[in-house]
Amino acid sequence: MQSYTTKHTNGNIAIVDRKVKLPKLGLVKLAKSREVEGRILNATIRRNPSGKYFVSILAETDVQPLKKAESSIGIDLGITDFAVLSDGRKMDNHTFTDKMEKRLKREQRKLSRRALQAKNKGMNLLDAKNYQKQKRKVAQLHERVRNQRDDFLHKLITDIIKNHDLICIEDLNTKGMLRNHKLAKSISDVS
Repeated sequence: MQSYTTKHTNGNIAIVDRKVKLPKLGLVKLAKSREVEGRILNATIRRNPSGKYFVSILAETDVQPLKKAESSIGIDLGITDFAVLSDGRKMDNHTFTDKMEKRLKREQRKLSRRALQAKNKGMNLLDAKNYQKQKRKVAQLHERVRNQRDDFLHKLITDIIKNHDLICIEDLNTKGMLRNHKLAKSISDVS
């Protein structure tokens, strides 16, 4: 992932209609996820391996604390069920990687073949167009899995935080558990 950060000075970063004004780049078309509130401090532009560009704008604003919910909850993490809450609810384990595994395998095999073809022709991988196209395709699949996982986690966490004041979670040695090759894929898929 490639990125750079630029500081806000003399109005060089601004949102104008459906465009963002950036130093050295000028006005760039923008798909806003939400409005920018407060004083802009800086902007970070990053490029994902899949070739997509993102702008993160850091703004200074006042944050209001959440209302007291007067409740607490304990969370037991697992592999068969993502989480079992102390109030008896079970969160299903969405195996995002397993669902995409067949496609990922196929596309990664194509990537390996294209790398081998480029090597046999004596080409540099940066110059091999078919290799680069396939590399972006594999990166898009990995990004899709990551986005699905992040979406699930963010929605679950937001729901738990809004409804509970005290949250207790068991302490797991995930690094040690990831060394077990039989469990590693399942544990990383649960994140």
